[in-house]
Amino acid sequence: MEKAKSYYPSVAQSWGIVGIAIVSMLLFMPLNSALTGVFGKEISFFVYYLFSMGVPFVLAHFLRKKETGVTEYNFGSGSTKVMVFMIITTIAIQTGIIVPIVSLVPMPEFMQEIFREFAQQDGLFSFISIVIAAPVIEELIFRGIILDGLLKRYSPVKSIILSSVLFGIVHLNPWQFIGALIVGVFSGWVYYKTRKLTFSILIHAANNLFAFAPVYFMSPETMMSESLTDLYGSSLNVFFITGGAIIISILGLLMLKKEFSN
Repeated sequence: MEKAKSYYPSVAQSWGIVGIAIVSMLLFMPLNSALTGVFGKEISFFVYYLFSMGVPFVLAHFLRKKETGVTEYNFGSGSTKVMVFMIITTIAIQTGIIVPIVSLVPMPEFMQEIFREFAQQDGLFSFISIVIAAPVIEELIFRGIILDGLLKRYSPVKSIILSSVLFGIVHLNPWQFIGALIVGVFSGWVYYKTRKLTFSILIHAANNLFAFAPVYFMSPETMMSESLTDLYGSSLNVFFITGGAIIISILGLLMLKKEFSN
């Protein structure tokens, strides 16, 4: 029987990884500020992100290697049908669950200003940062290392919930926490069923693309100031769009469960 110490991380170690990530984000902020004047906001944020989240990943990776001897990650592929189900389900969860919940949480003006500033960054490097780099690096940390290790020591429910809560916390604000928590549970469940990090990255990328795409279709001011009813056109539209998305989410989860059981 393997010793408990051969598994990494424990609950405490998982919190430690998140603590390292938060400290890293704070420590590399001066780098972001210094590069902004030279390269502009988008490139500087891209470089900042690679360092601020890349360093915690590298540290967690080597700690995992030291404790367990494991260095690889499962990037195995799956059927196109399963991947399409995942993308559709992710978008439906965003539309039917996350967006309505987040819209109910009041946002102070200073946070609206922060999100407006991010919404104005719609170039190539912002796309790479949000839709490619973030899904890869964050899924390596939260599903590839944290969840994978927790599943070897604890129940699936405890492991998925804890890794999802930590994933939400690292975003450092309640609005992104909600989305990260819910998507994290979905991504964690898929990882538990398949042990394929590729699927988790796909879910994360689809989620971030859904959040990023509106910057091309509406102004930052509209995105931050209008209510869900205003954006959708009427309360009736909100009801039908949200209700339909919830139904699609449930059907998507059922179809994925069936595919995973085959």
